[in-house]
Amino acid sequence: MESATIKISADRLSKFYNAEITSDVDTKITLSPADEDGNRQFFINISGDSPAIWKEIAPLSGKDTDIAGKLKLTKATVKNVYPTQLYFEEISFVWLKKVTNDAIKVAQIAVEIALGLIGIMALWLGVMKVAEDAGLIKIIARALNPIMRRLFPEVPADHPAIGSMVMNISANMLGLGNAATPFGLKAMEELDKLNTNKGTATNSMVTFLAINTAGMTLIPATAIAVRAASGSANPAVIIGTSIFGAFCAVVVGLTAAKLFERFPIPKGQFSEWLKENRKFFYFIFSIIAIVGALILTGAGQYLGSVFGNSFADVFKSVIQVISIIAIPLLIFVFIGYGALKKVKVYEQFVEGAKEGFNIAVRIIPYLVAMLVAIGIFRAGGAMDNWLIPLLRIITDPIGFPAEALPMALMRPLSGSGSLGIMAETMAVHGPDSFIGILVSTFFGSTETTFYVLAVYFGAVSIKNTRHALPVGLLADVAGILGALFIVKLLFG
Repeated sequence: MESATIKISADRLSKFYNAEITSDVDTKITLSPADEDGNRQFFINISGDSPAIWKEIAPLSGKDTDIAGKLKLTKATVKNVYPTQLYFEEISFVWLKKVTNDAIKVAQIAVEIALGLIGIMALWLGVMKVAEDAGLIKIIARALNPIMRRLFPEVPADHPAIGSMVMNISANMLGLGNAATPFGLKAMEELDKLNTNKGTATNSMVTFLAINTAGMTLIPATAIAVRAASGSANPAVIIGTSIFGAFCAVVVGLTAAKLFERFPIPKGQFSEWLKENRKFFYFIFSIIAIVGALILTGAGQYLGSVFGNSFADVFKSVIQVISIIAIPLLIFVFIGYGALKKVKVYEQFVEGAKEGFNIAVRIIPYLVAMLVAIGIFRAGGAMDNWLIPLLRIITDPIGFPAEALPMALMRPLSGSGSLGIMAETMAVHGPDSFIGILVSTFFGSTETTFYVLAVYFGAVSIKNTRHALPVGLLADVAGILGALFIVKLLFG
């Protein structure tokens, strides 16, 4: 194999690929020996200086680091300089190949996610089984009955689903995602036992998932870590703004869930329906009035400034301590209480752990279907080429920065995708810029809605999700707009 250097003008490349290429290419190639017709195969190693179109083509051609083609050397014009034509390997339907590759890759990732849940599911459902047999879950449920009865009126006060939901919500608020998911899946399983129409989501399921998709977390640890790694002078400044955004998402999500479950209106009974639900509508109007008062009086700005300064550091320290001790404390209390109540701890733990394994395997088809659909949507360019330009018609007039729109759209679809966009945006604009604070607040105040719905409904084989998706998306929109409002108020 021989090596050589090729030089191609930016103009020729732009015309060939029908793309905007601004720099000439001057790169080394590897040449194979000439065949009987004098043709040689060449390989171009892709580097950081290579044109973006080459970087895109290389993986699609089956090789991540190079692209290939053929050439035939003609007579040298000067010593060791040969004019020639390059014939690159045929790359047809580039976007279609990208869609295919991404679909296969995402399907594999979906299975890996589900298999990765097996261990943690087995641990926490084993612990929960011990606590349930000891009666501890019923005690927790009774203690929080006044709140849970209003949110989930269809669920009996002493039902195991109440305790599981409480544990899930508490773990989410403390940022204990590994513990929250098993509790949540157990809650869905218990709620399904009350379901008289199997395969269709109940009102309680939708309400529970409205809380989950709102993503209320007291410490957005991942976003803070990325901000710190990006060189932020105050990584924790987003704690207050994230809580505000998540609170907006929770309120809107719960309100939407409770509103949609009241439809459809029975024919000819609108007046009766209105009277029956008048308390609910009074509640909605009260929330609107309170929010309006906070905005008009400036009280919202004062509260935001409190969360944005020194209080955030104290709050962060307290929650971090609680988060560190929460998991070992839960295991100790649950197992210890079971032993105290003479529960056969080992046998019951194993029984619960088996259930965790079965649930983790059962969600695989639902997770694959949802994530592959999202992967195709992204890889096909629908978001960049269609959805973002369309939404800018709405977002530009309200002062929503175009630079933050990809993050807002990606967050409900993909955790890893939104994490990458957040890191990239902060690298370009700076972590402490308005854009940097805004995108990290988006990450801390919303959740991956489609993933949550796929996993939780998949665990109980729900195919008819009713109004769960609109509720989750409304919660996302509220969280995004709430984050935009508070960040503009404090840092705009």
